[in-house]
Amino acid sequence: MLEAEIKERAILVGLITRKTPSWRIADYLDELELLADTAGAEVLERVVQERERKDPAFMIGRGKAEELARMTKYLDIDLVIFDDDLTPAQAKNIENLCGVKIVDRSGLILDIFAKHARTREARTQVELAQLKYLLPRLTGQWRHLERQVGGIGVRGPGETQLEVDRRLIRKRVGVLEKELEKISGQREIRRKNRRSLFKVALIGYTNVGKSTLLNALTNADVLVEDRLFATLDATVRSLELPDRSQVLLIDTVGFIRKLPHHLIASFKSTLEEARDADLLLHVIDVTQSCYLEQMATVDTVVKELHLDDRPVLKVFNKIDLLEEPVLLGRLRETEQPCVMISAARGIQLSQLIMRIQEYARASLRFESLELAVAQAALIGQIYEIADVIQIHYEDARILVDIKFSAAQEKRVRAQLHKLLTPQSGGMDIQHDHSCC
Repeated sequence: MLEAEIKERAILVGLITRKTPSWRIADYLDELELLADTAGAEVLERVVQERERKDPAFMIGRGKAEELARMTKYLDIDLVIFDDDLTPAQAKNIENLCGVKIVDRSGLILDIFAKHARTREARTQVELAQLKYLLPRLTGQWRHLERQVGGIGVRGPGETQLEVDRRLIRKRVGVLEKELEKISGQREIRRKNRRSLFKVALIGYTNVGKSTLLNALTNADVLVEDRLFATLDATVRSLELPDRSQVLLIDTVGFIRKLPHHLIASFKSTLEEARDADLLLHVIDVTQSCYLEQMATVDTVVKELHLDDRPVLKVFNKIDLLEEPVLLGRLRETEQPCVMISAARGIQLSQLIMRIQEYARASLRFESLELAVAQAALIGQIYEIADVIQIHYEDARILVDIKFSAAQEKRVRAQLHKLLTPQSGGMDIQHDHSCC
């Protein structure tokens, strides 16, 4: 009851242009309403405007903005949420007209991120993204303090305060970026310790069941809610395969359409966990009417993060809730490689585990390095580059057997070449690409 009393009353605003076809706007606003609900708002009305292009002053045009202002007063609205990002000028103009808070999609997502940030890393990333979002929007915040005259010698205190605020924000941004660099370095150390293990990253649109799947496979006890961006931090858990080998599963923050680039940049250290993966499990909620568009959104973000060189296994989730099972047959023909599961009910999880095991086995590469006795000091550095299986000492040589994943092959070979080539007298590499 208390939660219902504190919910802010909201209107959603969508814009149809040549770049946003009318048949998509309903899905966009459905998702925006889910975001609003996650942030703690109650949506009372939707407003859709059709224009050739965005109005530079009011986004939806002055006439529609005036209509929106009348609606906010009639419905006693607390905030208006735009599905598209607003420029600082557009937000200011609409706010002056409506007299209520104006929030765009990026601002709403940032609010949700701030609400769900739990760890030091997530809070740091959210604060950094918020400050970068706020910086260009500071203009006008101190206008009530400005003098009516301008010119040299009569600069107003509002402008002075604005400059001070900008300087403080930029200074704080620098501090946070250094903090994230430190966190990223700590993550890199942890990743080096896990280098010998096959790593599987769970990626996908937000709220498709990634955390539920991680819990089902590993008993990870990760928070699961039927809301967007319920979890922000990368969670890493171990999974034992039927052949008794170990792999690591990495649950990452969910993707979403129109995800602002500064958010991707701010969450770089979290997403780096996925960058280190040998296999991507693209989890898809097959019950969503717009699942194909969600898949395309994820594919786009994967390319932006330069992860498109990794093998991808599509995991169609929630098949127990699908009203048209015939769809699964079509997907098996068009979306290979894929598996069909229900993470919540444990349906066909064993098939998914077997597929992961196949990828893990096929990913291994083996090499035998032959060193001269005088090169024994290099063995410690070889441990830093790859997983050393065993070492044989003979009369005039040392045999070092190593293994690494196919995803690491380019890096490993380059580092071995750099390490051993200058001292290659007596060194030899014997290739063995067989898997275990």
